[in-house]
Amino acid sequence: MTQIIHFYRVSDEYGEFSNFAPYRIHLDGAYWKTSEHYFQAMKFENPADRDAVRFAHGPMEAANIGRDRKRKLRRDWESAKDDVMRKAVRAKFTQHAQLRALLVATGDATLVEHTSNDAYWGDGGDGRGRNRLGQILMDVRAELRGDGDA
Repeated sequence: MTQIIHFYRVSDEYGEFSNFAPYRIHLDGAYWKTSEHYFQAMKFENPADRDAVRFAHGPMEAANIGRDRKRKLRRDWESAKDDVMRKAVRAKFTQHAQLRALLVATGDATLVEHTSNDAYWGDGGDGRGRNRLGQILMDVRAELRGDGDA
């Protein structure tokens, strides 16, 4: 039977897998306080909106700015969001050796963002969500292990 690893809160076991975990990344010529900061900023075309997210104090503030629909979303966001998340996750787990080791050490376990707050990135709390963040983490894990075309 395949092991299932649930994660969500930064303070929980495997909390490092959360986009709110405090691991700085360098992407697109800039430093981002967390992968959440990067992801939320990329929703916007306007550089001022991106900077507002980038300089947000913490990941919750970044998420709230990213969800602010008074700011104009980029037109292709729905089709681009998975690739943006993959880019952020890949940066986080390649730029921090201890995170890379932790992710690779999960072996073939199924990684699940377990939350009723999100049925797209997470499992929706009942397992019926899409768990896209978990899937991306597993894809990046395969890349890091050199498992072919993951």
